[in-house]
Order: sequence, then structure tokens, then C-alpha cells
Amino acid sequence: MNVQVNGVILYYEKQGSGPPLVLLHGNGEDGRIFDRTAEVLAPHYTVYTIDSRCHGQSSRDVPLSYDLMAADVLAFSKALKLEKPVICGFSDGGIVALLAAIRAPELPGALIACGANTTPAGLKWPVRLGMALRYLVCREPRTKMMLCQPQISPAMLGRIQVPTLVLCGAHDMIRPADSRAIAAAIPGARLQELPHEGHGTYIVHSPKLAHLVLAFLRSL
Repeated sequence: MNVQVNGVILYYEKQGSGPPLVLLHGNGEDGRIFDRTAEVLAPHYTVYTIDSRCHGQSSRDVPLSYDLMAADVLAFSKALKLEKPVICGFSDGGIVALLAAIRAPELPGALIACGANTTPAGLKWPVRLGMALRYLVCREPRTKMMLCQPQISPAMLGRIQVPTLVLCGAHDMIRPADSRAIAAAIPGARLQELPHEGHGTYIVHSPKLAHLVLAFLRSL
């Protein structure tokens, strides 16, 4: 399905029944990475998987930034009249989820940020170096975005007023200190560091994330 919001067309898939839950993928991916996640969540929630702008089947040759993607999520929620959706984002999607909750603290019912970073320095140095070399070769806007954005301060995170779970893998490409700082800055947030997991091993085509999400939401 498609919806036109914020000057772009967003492709999304919807399945399940119950309260709304929005899944946001990472850089260079699309909503299909959440196939196993959505499958487990669908008996409990109406699950929306969105292809971000410049990804998947959504509008391609349009401006790209984390702020624009956060505005897309807010406009998507308004267009579909989602009431207090749970917003769960992975990697770039985690950044977008944080920014959406900062910009509209009244919108989400709960927030899950997986493998998100607050600044480019939150990425481990070898990852940043690899991205810089890649950008020199291919000049991809989405790679440039990761090298220059986001710029999320602790004060900005402090505006988030909904139950929040911060997830990270023990072998994540995000510096552990950044994940801990995110959880520390959001009032009442929980941090869960996952042993034996990498950046997306518990998310991409895996049911593990769904069980973590369900356990968190049932605890509220």
C-alpha cells in the first residue's frame, strides 16, 4: 500500500489486529527485514512496516535526512489516524524513532530504539572509516547522512516522555557508551544489552526482536 505524506510517497505493509505498532528499518534496507518480527507481533498488534524515503518502494530521488524521515513518520501516523502507536526502529530507524518522539512527545504510546546512535561519533571508528571510504567512491546521499548526522543532545532526549526500551548488541557497530547515554538521558528508559548479538542479528529476518518487544510492552 502507498500513502502520500510530507511531499513523498511511502510504501507500507499492514498486518495483524490490535493497537498500532510501527516498524522502521535501517539504512539501505526496507520493511522486508521485519518479516519474522511482524509475523510474531501480528496476533497482538496491527503492525505497519514502512519503507523509508529513498528506500524500497517509497519515493527515491527526494531529499534525505533523519529529520525528514521523522517528519514522514509523524505525517504517516496522522494520515492513517494511528492513536498512540508503539514506534520501534532499528539502526537509522532507531534514530528516526527517537527524533519522532522528540518532535511529538504526545504521539507514541511507547518507544523501542534498537542499535541507534545520537551522533556519528556513536558509530565505532572502523565503521565510520569504512563509510567514509565508501562515500569517496560512490557518493551515496544515505552514506553521507550517516557520516554527518544525527546530532541529538541529551537535552533533546530528555523531552521523550513515553516508556522507552533501548536495545543494543554486545557486538554492535554502535559504541556501547552511546546506547547507555541514550537510556540515561530518557526519563525512565530501560537499557537491554544483548549478549552474543551484533547490530542486526536479532532483528533482520529474525523473530528475536518481536519477543523482546512483547516482553517490554507486557511489562508496562
